[in-house]
Amino acid sequence: MDTSLQEQLTVNFLKEISVTRALITILIVSGIALLFLIYLLYFRETAEAVDAWVYQLPALNAFLNSISTVLIVAGFVAIKKKKFILHMRFMLTAFIFSALFLISYLVYHNFVGHTPFPGEGFIRPIYFTILISHIILSATVVPLVLTSYYFAFAGKFRTHRKVSKWTFPVWLYVSVTGVIIFFMLNAYV
Repeated sequence: MDTSLQEQLTVNFLKEISVTRALITILIVSGIALLFLIYLLYFRETAEAVDAWVYQLPALNAFLNSISTVLIVAGFVAIKKKKFILHMRFMLTAFIFSALFLISYLVYHNFVGHTPFPGEGFIRPIYFTILISHIILSATVVPLVLTSYYFAFAGKFRTHRKVSKWTFPVWLYVSVTGVIIFFMLNAYV
């Protein structure tokens, strides 16, 4: 990547933030988000009455995750072709769709709480294997994505590449399994 392109992609104030300070901030923000989600799912009482539109949110969430998946793969293809600006656009758009997913997911679970799996038999351990791996990796994907963006926009592209080699498969897996979980849950509705 040439120097002028690197300068175009760099956000100056991020270059001035130390890596340690950035990573601590990312971990704190990610930890707060995770604790808030756990609170919504398992400790907060659900609403007495829920409007019908709330029950449409899981389908919206699956749609947003599907779009994110396509954009993540498109971003990967773009970077392999050394199309840096296109890669950046795809990844920023994937981030936006993932953020919209997270907002919609939080709104849904604010009203409904956790969703029990009604399936029985052989599908149950398959579902919970996917769900547990999805949950564990979901907790790691937020700090990974934010760290990847920090290094990219701070102009630390070598470190960005190293972190993104972990971020890409985790983010892709979480997006894909989110859609799979939606369809598995809805197979029994």
